[in-house]
Amino acid sequence: MTNYKGVKTFDELIEREHGKIGTESRNKYEEKAQMFIVSVMLREARKQANLTQSQLAEKTGTKKSYISRIENAKGNIQLSTLIRIFEKGLNRKIGLTFL
Repeated sequence: MTNYKGVKTFDELIEREHGKIGTESRNKYEEKAQMFIVSVMLREARKQANLTQSQLAEKTGTKKSYISRIENAKGNIQLSTLIRIFEKGLNRKIGLTFL
């Protein structure tokens, strides 16, 4: 069991659980966290557009199973496909920020 004594911030907690930025463990954690965020954003945008996964897949030239995998944060997604899903399928623009 991890000792959380002395942890005062979320960043300290993440560092204690997954290591410092740049370590393999931390990189894997960050990747999963980002995929989770994308999955929630896609699911919410699709629901706001009143589309089923099948309808969104048809509009974007993908498969329902692919939309489902993204919404469940499983597997990888190409940036070009993500842009197509949001822009063509949901009529939304996406932006990227590099830190």
